[in-house]
Amino acid sequence: GVRLDVVQALHTALFSSAMGPYISVSHSFLAMTRRSQYLSPEEGEQRAHLHPADSKYFFVYPFVKTREWYQLSQEERQEMMNGHIQVGRKYPSVKLNTTYSFGLDDQEFVVSFETDEPADFLDLVMELREAKTSLYTLRDTPIFTCISMSLRDTLDTLGAPGDAVRQGGADADGWTQVATIAELPEGTSKLVYVGGEQVALFNAGGRFYAVGNRCPHANGPLVDGVLDGATVSCPLHESRFDLATGEPLRGPTSRPAKTFAVRVDGDRILVSQKSPAPAA
Repeated sequence: GVRLDVVQALHTALFSSAMGPYISVSHSFLAMTRRSQYLSPEEGEQRAHLHPADSKYFFVYPFVKTREWYQLSQEERQEMMNGHIQVGRKYPSVKLNTTYSFGLDDQEFVVSFETDEPADFLDLVMELREAKTSLYTLRDTPIFTCISMSLRDTLDTLGAPGDAVRQGGADADGWTQVATIAELPEGTSKLVYVGGEQVALFNAGGRFYAVGNRCPHANGPLVDGVLDGATVSCPLHESRFDLATGEPLRGPTSRPAKTFAVRVDGDRILVSQKSPAPAA
């Protein structure tokens, strides 16, 4: 894992940069991963490894339980957490990450959620308010809503002097070069970014397709899916999508994948945030 001296070195480098005089630390969310005592060993091990930026949106906040929570028996807490976990599983498009701050920082936990569907996160939080575990929440603010983007784009949003033109960004017509033909042989796929979104780019039978990388069912990475003609199946639960339209051909998903327009200019492959025109 990352050592504390590495985190300190990063802070020193940031404050030593030209932006240093304009930076202040308003919040500290130092935390560590560990297995949850409320999950099975297998699921606990999976949750102990974080994969940030897998989704477009990221919600993070500090979390503190009341002292009364820790006076309950393990059995009572487990029973309430089982209900809490069941609510979470109703929203497979939202991935939960929990890290531990006891003694390291001003909170007990740092909780974060990843999703491509903010509305699903809103519905999840509303339903969790009705869970018994919410009676033992002392503090769960401030909440930070984040959008995944490259470091260059992040600096551009801050108005970084002299770097207003984004290299490799969209042209005046909204097309972004994402790859060359040589980089995407027939039958292969490539993860690219368009307007801050993860996009799975495919060469299926010599024709190029682009769809949102995250499966609308449970965020599975479609770029790692199995190609079959002009369709792809999710590597997690095998939902199958038509690459041209994004329509689901096989469940468990009932929602289509987002599609992007693709064109070839010489040896360049360009993608637009606009949906492709329907076939004549």
